[in-house]
Amino acid sequence: MDRLTAIEVFVAVAERGSLTAAAAQQDMSRAMVTRYLAELERWLGVRVLHRTTRRVTLTAAGEQALERFRRMLEIGSELHERLAIDDPEPRGHIRIATSLSFGQSHLAPAVARYVGRHRQVQVDLLLQDRTVNLVEERVDLAVRVTRRIDEGLIARRLAPCHSLLCAAPGYLRTHGTPQTLEALAAHNCLTHAYAGRHAWTFLKDGAPFPVAVSGNVSANEATVLLQLVRAEAGIAMLPTYLVAPLVRSGELVAVLPDCRIEPMDIHGVYVSRRQMPRVVRSFLDYLADSFGDPPYWDRPQAR
Repeated sequence: MDRLTAIEVFVAVAERGSLTAAAAQQDMSRAMVTRYLAELERWLGVRVLHRTTRRVTLTAAGEQALERFRRMLEIGSELHERLAIDDPEPRGHIRIATSLSFGQSHLAPAVARYVGRHRQVQVDLLLQDRTVNLVEERVDLAVRVTRRIDEGLIARRLAPCHSLLCAAPGYLRTHGTPQTLEALAAHNCLTHAYAGRHAWTFLKDGAPFPVAVSGNVSANEATVLLQLVRAEAGIAMLPTYLVAPLVRSGELVAVLPDCRIEPMDIHGVYVSRRQMPRVVRSFLDYLADSFGDPPYWDRPQAR
């Protein structure tokens, strides 16, 4: 039995609470996961998991084993990094989580360029409409657009994230173009379910200035809001990383462009600076250089 693999399988099952999920993460069959667990329990001489048809839970011995096995894997990863210090070429596996909108528009192309340069790197991309738990889902790096970082996590700012109010020309021809923030009350404002559902925050005299908005559609993904705007359903506040080229082409119109919207930042978020694999550090450096400040999507286009 490969005891290191068995330990990795056990930790994956314990953290994900499912043999099927652990099998997917470890890229092996569920039967192979079961075999590794059985061999591990035979080697330890104790049962480490309670298994039923519905769930998997740790035994008392399993809880003790999990703590120590996590430590062993961290030591192994740190040792691998130290031994590889003379090899400048990034290598290894990265599990990255981000939103669907940013993943599709900018992170996926960046990953493609990075792995094209560094052939020894493998990437798992998780595009989610929710905030993932980095520890439970074994995510090495999350790329988040936010104003606030959860306590206990470490963040590196990669680029600013600006937003625009935008609408399709057809919508504005039918409903008129608002000339003031107060005029937004008369318009169908398409909102994000998790950010600004009932109010959009602008900056007035340098301070946040919320403006109440309402509309008949809310969605939990910016790409969906973009499609609604393109279909002339209303006005939406959308990140420039999605809409800048559409505004430049005239497909969409910037509404109230002189009103300043409270910005957010794009962060690379991870759990531990000490245990960060070198390939993750290399990828973070690449993203920061690739995006720039101002980011490339906000720069004037060469004519």
